[in-house]
Amino acid sequence: MGLGLNIGIDLGTATVLIYVHGKGVVLREPSVVAFNTRTNRVLAVGERASLMLGRTPDIVKAVHPLREGVISDFQITEIMLKEFISRVNTGFLARYFKPTIVVSVPGVITPVEQKAVEDACRHAGAREVYLIREPIAAAIGAGIDITQASGSMIIDIGGGTTDIAVISLCRPVVDASIKVAGDKLDDAIVRYVRRKHNVLIGEQTAEELKINIGCAYPREEELTMEVRGRNLITGMPAILTVTSTEMLEALEEPISAIFESVHSVLEQTPPELMADLSQRGIVMTGGGSLLYGLDRMLATRVGIEVIVAEDPVSCVAIGTGIALDIMDRYADITGF
Repeated sequence: MGLGLNIGIDLGTATVLIYVHGKGVVLREPSVVAFNTRTNRVLAVGERASLMLGRTPDIVKAVHPLREGVISDFQITEIMLKEFISRVNTGFLARYFKPTIVVSVPGVITPVEQKAVEDACRHAGAREVYLIREPIAAAIGAGIDITQASGSMIIDIGGGTTDIAVISLCRPVVDASIKVAGDKLDDAIVRYVRRKHNVLIGEQTAEELKINIGCAYPREEELTMEVRGRNLITGMPAILTVTSTEMLEALEEPISAIFESVHSVLEQTPPELMADLSQRGIVMTGGGSLLYGLDRMLATRVGIEVIVAEDPVSCVAIGTGIALDIMDRYADITGF
């Protein structure tokens, strides 16, 4: 691969993770950039920029340069990648040798979207760029041997997309990518609280509700959480208590969309591979897989065991890094 650093990047809608060969995951930062709208000067990238979301004056804008798994603002994405790569690509050799990068992209992506990712990485300082489908990277990172002629199913629920694939011999046999994932769950919570309580809450508050009391399957014990927002009738600050039962109701629509996509992939799976899945189970990765009861709900509805991977949030990043080591032997791992 050359003398430059070998880097794996999980280029997520909500978070960017970077894996460095021999070190593991060395960077985990929100995919957010803050800049001055008058001068276009970048003020903050990552965690610092994330703290500004929803709290900036008119002349400062904090944005997610990726939407639903793909680049929505090329220039800002390039700036963000350059900053993150510079943080991990340090030392004497970094001055003279550019890194080789494997970057994850949604399982279903257009050639234009592929080129945008490749160009952004090259402009950010990469020597060579390889693309890997997110479900393939997630499966590798979860410890699944995808090189065998047997079926493995992965459900990767990120911030912008849910990628589902049945994999055999390093390639997806049946796959689907839907733009329903963590962000859409947050949006559903915002809409529900607005509709039911006439209170407007922010995206970060919605995410806290999802993490703390959200569920896709009834909890054994009712949980509650106090949140603050703005009363839409009076315009005044409002404090209300939200229950986990309400969260189950709020998340019903996006969770059903994920199930429908899983069901569709299973319907198209060849019988021999379906037999493998019945034995092995389905593996879930990504931050969305941590939603309480989602594994149980899917297992109940599809009749196959569903397992949440160890450290599901890091699986794609780890998979991109491992792919760098094995792509010489298994060329089908990268590319489309």
